Amino acid sequence: MVFTWRFCRQATAGLLLAGLVSTTGAALAPVQAEEPEWQHASALNGTPKYGPDVEHFDYVNPAAPKGGSVRLASSGGFDTFNFLPPKGSRAPGIDLIYESLMEASLDEETISAAYGVLADGLRYPEDYSWVEYRLNPDAKWHDGKPVTAEDVIWSFEKSIELDPQRKFYFQNVVKSEIVGDRTVRFTFDVSGNRELPKIMGQLLILPKHWWEGTDEAGKPRDISSTTLEPPLGSGPYRLKSFSPNRQVVYERVEDYWGKDLPIRVGTNNIDEIRYVSFLDDAVQFEAFKGDQYDFHVERSSSQWAKRYNFPAVKDGRVVKEIFPDRSRGVMQGFFLNLRRDKFQDPLVRRALNYAYDFETTNEIVSANLLKRVNSYFSGTELASSGLPEGKELEILEEVRDLVPPEVFTEEYTNPIGGSPENVRANLREAVKLLRQAGFELKDRKMIDPKTGEQFTIEFLYRDKASERTLLPYSKNLEAIGIKPVLRLVDTSQFINRIRSRDFDTTVLAIGQSLSPGNEQREYWGSESADNASSANYAGIKNPAIDKLIDKVIFAEDRETLVAATHALDRVLLWNHYVVPQFYVDETRTARWNRFGHPEKMPEYSTGFPTIWWYDADKAAATEAIK
Repeated sequence: MVFTWRFCRQATAGLLLAGLVSTTGAALAPVQAEEPEWQHASALNGTPKYGPDVEHFDYVNPAAPKGGSVRLASSGGFDTFNFLPPKGSRAPGIDLIYESLMEASLDEETISAAYGVLADGLRYPEDYSWVEYRLNPDAKWHDGKPVTAEDVIWSFEKSIELDPQRKFYFQNVVKSEIVGDRTVRFTFDVSGNRELPKIMGQLLILPKHWWEGTDEAGKPRDISSTTLEPPLGSGPYRLKSFSPNRQVVYERVEDYWGKDLPIRVGTNNIDEIRYVSFLDDAVQFEAFKGDQYDFHVERSSSQWAKRYNFPAVKDGRVVKEIFPDRSRGVMQGFFLNLRRDKFQDPLVRRALNYAYDFETTNEIVSANLLKRVNSYFSGTELASSGLPEGKELEILEEVRDLVPPEVFTEEYTNPIGGSPENVRANLREAVKLLRQAGFELKDRKMIDPKTGEQFTIEFLYRDKASERTLLPYSKNLEAIGIKPVLRLVDTSQFINRIRSRDFDTTVLAIGQSLSPGNEQREYWGSESADNASSANYAGIKNPAIDKLIDKVIFAEDRETLVAATHALDRVLLWNHYVVPQFYVDETRTARWNRFGHPEKMPEYSTGFPTIWWYDADKAAATEAIK
């Protein structure tokens, strides 16, 4: 699962042995359930791939050399190292200094397996009504003090106190407590939610003693405020130096307490990680070409196809490499703000999809390297297709009266453009739908007869490169009488307007893990629609979707989870909340040839820079060529 802060939102599974009945004479002792056993790891389905005695994971090189440096790019600048309150712009890479109780592997066949980091074990009952985490006795902060159960509880309480998003996500936790010298328990207000025990393990833990102390000037620290004071962590890196809004440098901790953990062996091999901030993607790419940073993930298909002909690529100093992307699904598109009256009618929303000519844009702008989004879980087995049947149909029958009838009778498909004939037909259909919704086409303007005003859509965006897609879409909208307004703003304005829901439409992407669960409430649930900190950007309030989200969350096995997700996907699609754009099912990378990676790479990540290493010989050759 993907989110704006480091939580994977993946589910977990457990086993509780039933108690035995014993007798003493004629008296019968009450039946008592045995305490659940401690586990070194957890998995949503089946058994975790790696056992408690494994020394390292398959996708690392345990003998990888340590040393060197890497420069990475970020955009938009930063003004705080405190990631907890939703204030300011957090420094890139700040997660490197912190750790969670448990962490997911990168190659798990069982999907959603997590292994101990700050915790060396967890346990929970078969009804998933609570979970306990036992801290690793070796876990230490960078000042040498131990990580304590009190740190865990304090971190959780501050998370839900200061961040409405986290408070919403952890709403099922009704009690957090210390139940042993190094054991914490989280109790839930529901049972049967297999994901809840797991997501508690992905909470980033902060040092209570540091945050409740004073800075060098003797001023008390404030966890609720932004700060540029280098914070204390427990992770494999510490903050070395920084320049606000420009760059931040992290250095590897030589005596890092967790370096011998199975999930850490062969990782964090690079001594120094530097993040450099750039104003926009165009400036950033030119900086990469000029050897101002080392590793670039190319998100523009047009750029990938047309702009990698510079000298460093031709002579081998820059290496292009594609990695399969099997770790996530995605919905990327024009999110329509349902808080605006003009987008309330699904006929209007559907009409806007007919005006979008993906095929022509893909051919002209992106060299046909993109795939059209046709699901909220595009690129995964969780994407719906065909007509509902079997268990999915059974689930949908429970909300039949609350969903569009097409859910049961038609396979969802996007309009197909790509030729003048198709585009004209699609635009005629768009006009037809808008008229059905009550609008009128007068003097080549789409008019709302109630107000006499032309239908206007403001497109909010922060990267000028977006205009490659926006301009042809705008031209089609103008052809059916809609007035497009392109509004380019800086990153701060963009974030503020999205948070305040002050937009008509903007391009957003919601990433999905292979194990959807509680975060679906955050994305599409009615309760999150009016929460300014939520990821329910469209403002969806739909009782059928709420019920289907619960079906996903409380699925008892993988088969039911997939069926429920298909049902949710289908209902989201047929409500036309988003004009779907495009996706790629691979990660396109380019790097200055100074690094090595394991021969067997993980299935679900590039792992850069975590499992890579600095190769001094390659670096020397690169410099010699230069």
